[in-house]
Amino acid sequence: MVSTKQIQVTFDCAEPERVAHFWSEVLGYEHRGSACVDPAGVGPRLFFQRVPEGKVVKNRVHIDVRVGTGLVGDERVAALEAECTRLQALGATRVRLLLADGIEESCLVMQDIEGNEFCLD
Repeated sequence: MVSTKQIQVTFDCAEPERVAHFWSEVLGYEHRGSACVDPAGVGPRLFFQRVPEGKVVKNRVHIDVRVGTGLVGDERVAALEAECTRLQALGATRVRLLLADGIEESCLVMQDIEGNEFCLD
């Protein structure tokens, strides 16, 4: 039996190189054309492929950018807000802050430069 050791996450988009550049900046990955690659070789390669149709529904899968790991309460929200500000300067859009509810910690929902949802977690 062969086991899978690496994965690539592929995204449909209108402007692959632009979206790849955005995500490279978000994650600190290396931008390589229509892809971005973790320089440490640990995270998955992200690939962006051009498709003719636009986005019409909510993503079924999304990226969580883990900026608040280990933080709680106001300290966590401050970390999420700081990263949100940085990503808005790159062209991301803030959607909504979901505050901790006793089960889940706070997270901040955003959209990338083509409207794909992701969370700051």
